[in-house]
Order: sequence, then C-alpha cells, then structure tokens
Amino acid sequence: MRQQQETMSRFKRTCVFCGSSQGNKTTYRDAAIDLAKELVARGIDLVYGGGSIGLMGLVSQAVFDGGRHVIGVIPKTLMTPEIIGETVGEVRPVSDMHQRKAEMARQSDAFIALPEYQKLTSKWQNNSGGYGTLEELLEVITWAQLGIHHKPVGLLNVDGYYNSLLTFIDQAVEEGFISPSARRITVSAPTAQELMEKLEEYVPYHDRVASGLNWETDHLGF
Repeated sequence: MRQQQETMSRFKRTCVFCGSSQGNKTTYRDAAIDLAKELVARGIDLVYGGGSIGLMGLVSQAVFDGGRHVIGVIPKTLMTPEIIGETVGEVRPVSDMHQRKAEMARQSDAFIALPEYQKLTSKWQNNSGGYGTLEELLEVITWAQLGIHHKPVGLLNVDGYYNSLLTFIDQAVEEGFISPSARRITVSAPTAQELMEKLEEYVPYHDRVASGLNWETDHLGF
C-alpha cells in the first residue's frame, strides 16, 4: 500500500512550517513524527526552516532517516549552532526572512503548518516560534488568494490546536471579509494521513483577487 502511495503522490516536495515555542502535549511531538513518516511513505521530500530545534528537528531527522531529501532554508544571521543546532540534509543560506519564505515556497508543492513543541534550551528559543509559524502560514494563504501560487495549504490540527484560527476565518467569511470560495484555500485534519489525503485531492482556488497581474515569476519562482 505504501509503495503504491509513493508512486501516486502529486507532490515532489512539501514545506512544513513549525517553530520553536514550547508545547504542553506530547501528542504534538507524536503528530510531527507521524507526518514525517507519511512524507517518507509517499516519497515526498521536505522543505523547512532549517535547524534541529523542536518539531523542526523531529521532522527533518525523521524524513532524512527515511531516505528522503531535506532542504533547510536559513537566513545567514541565524546560522549559528546556538540558534539552529546541528542540521541534516541540504542547507540553503538566504539573506533575510523575506527571502527565506520566498525560497521555501519556490521549492515546495504544498504547505503544512504544525503545532509547536520544544524543550527550551536558550533565551532565543523561548522568544521564537508561534508567531513566525502563523505569519508564514497566513502569507502563503494570501499568496494563494492573490493567484501567486496554486498550491494547497494544510493545517495539522492536532487536538484541535488550530480550532480558534479556523473559527476566526469562518467568522471573517460570515462578516464578508473573506469570500466563501477563498475559505477553501486552507484544509485541515487531525492526523497526518488524513491531511495528506486531503492535500492530494485539493482542487486549486480560482476566484483570485488579482489573477490578471504579473507576479514577477523570475523572483518568486512559483
């Protein structure tokens, strides 16, 4: 069954957004490992923010150990052992956070946001993570709405971690700030296997806000 899934996957690489904030449940850690195993089983390579901290380290190490290619995209100023730890796979240095997001998106066929988990070991780690993951997630959703890319965006909604965010989005639809069709950009599921199945079946969003514009494809690379 797993061999069949690998040959049938529509994705070559998937970008996983995860930060370094502390989590209170080991289910987040277990879900991250399950996602890594699911990517390996489907023959999908990993793109992520680099480093070996928290879920970043768990996912990247598991995908790497499973024989898949791992690409970590890291701003040069963060490339120190104290901040990112020991990385695995290929490391692609970039000049800043904006280029990091653009490069991660350029290399990926789909996006997944995880909850957060980490045993903290430094002051820097205690002040990073959750906001960054949310910012990365919302940006790729916005890019899809604008027609910059046609790639699916998934939330691994472990133990209802993203329920409040999904409720907010639904309220924005009710209040007329997000169109019902744009609501379909984001898909969610409580398990890695279910989420990957939804992403494989995803139909791209077409009611784009500014689909007729030229989005500097040489720069963004979508």
